[in-house]
Amino acid sequence: MPLKINNLKFITKLKYLLLLFIALSVNIISAQEIIEDELKEEVAKKVDTTHSKNAIKVDGVSAVVGDYIVLESDVSKERLQLEAGGYDTKDISDCELFGKLLENKLYAHHAIQDSIQVSDAEIRGQVNYTIEQFLPQLNGSMERLLEYYKKDDEKSLRDDMFEIIKSQQLSQKMQSKIVEEVEITPEEVRTFFNKIPKEERPRFGTELKVAQIVAEPKISEEEKQKIIDRLKQFKADIIENGASFRSKAVLYSDDPGSASRGGKLPTMNRKKPQMVKEFRQVAFAMQEGEVSEPFETEFGFHIIYLEKIRGQEYDVSHILLRPKVSSDAINEAKQRLEKVRKRIVDGDISFADAAKEASDEKETKNDGGQLINPTTQDYNFELTKMDPELYAQIQDLKDGEVSLVLSEQDRMGNIKFKILTVTDRVDDHEADYARDFLKIKELALQEKRIRAIEKWQEEKILDTYIKIGGEYRDCKFSSNWLKK
Repeated sequence: MPLKINNLKFITKLKYLLLLFIALSVNIISAQEIIEDELKEEVAKKVDTTHSKNAIKVDGVSAVVGDYIVLESDVSKERLQLEAGGYDTKDISDCELFGKLLENKLYAHHAIQDSIQVSDAEIRGQVNYTIEQFLPQLNGSMERLLEYYKKDDEKSLRDDMFEIIKSQQLSQKMQSKIVEEVEITPEEVRTFFNKIPKEERPRFGTELKVAQIVAEPKISEEEKQKIIDRLKQFKADIIENGASFRSKAVLYSDDPGSASRGGKLPTMNRKKPQMVKEFRQVAFAMQEGEVSEPFETEFGFHIIYLEKIRGQEYDVSHILLRPKVSSDAINEAKQRLEKVRKRIVDGDISFADAAKEASDEKETKNDGGQLINPTTQDYNFELTKMDPELYAQIQDLKDGEVSLVLSEQDRMGNIKFKILTVTDRVDDHEADYARDFLKIKELALQEKRIRAIEKWQEEKILDTYIKIGGEYRDCKFSSNWLKK
């Protein structure tokens, strides 16, 4: 079966908590010698690039891959990490986890050889995020987390997580590099589709195209100016009176994610845009130790304190204040949308034209209000995979019918109103080349990427120092790490 469904299902099971790229499992024939007792002797000669230069305890070593080692304890750590991320590991064997570790070490080793780098600051941020995700499962107890991971103190836990995440990021970047130039032509897509036996062709569920018109309450200029003046007062108090930026953020910032940390944000990098454009423009134009003038983004009004510049990396904190919306403005937005809906229902204007004329949502208004599926980047939403909130809003709508005016809050707690309509519906069906070209293209591209990974692994396993010992030499790997 050209889709290699078994491989894809296997990778779905082993999806990493922190991995942003799906690692593709493959079947390869490789040259590999089986090492028994001399493994411990050989590993002492290797430099473990995932650890410091301190002496390495070798009696827990299960494998060596290039300049990396895999310890017996790494498998249990991998399982713990998956479980902490909410994955059920009962059907994943130790051999499967060990095989995945071998692959990751192979990628990481060659990432170093290819001079691929990762940001230490970004890794530290990932460590913080990981611990924040783990702690609630243990009632917020760091002591229980240390016990869970068999660590004596928080520093050793963080150091261990740092090396694990660094290895994962190197692995991810190496995989991305392998497939970054893989492209596929329409003819290759057609060949891929025609090779699938008719009885094995995938089925695609019912799909909808959905459009919406949004009305947002208007914030008065007086309210905006009030917020700007308040932020200016904060800045003056900090610069002229020596007040603490951190304390101001804790007491007054409307950003719940950073207020408790004194407004501290993840390290910004010029080469990796993370913040919205307006925020980046202000931050990257500042000098170390400077506090900015108030400025506006879609989230509200900010002032920034630039604490440190390290090359391309900027350590910044901010205070966010969001203007309050009056009840009159909320009522006005709702009534405005009610009138738009009536015009559509009465046939005075089409939904698409009304969206262009009246919608406050700039991302969709010029496209007739059509929503973009964030997963597929097209207009189609598969019914069974649709966001539950959106599904609840459109599930009873007939084609062309316009919903009542609905209210909802965005991620910042702002109220807005919208009306929706279903502009097209395609029922559950067997894959059709013309209708489902984009989906079939993605499947074909995925298979081509798998082949690129296969070829790369086959070549690199042959010319990479790899030794495996202990109980794992009896495993049946998806890749032929053992020459049998």
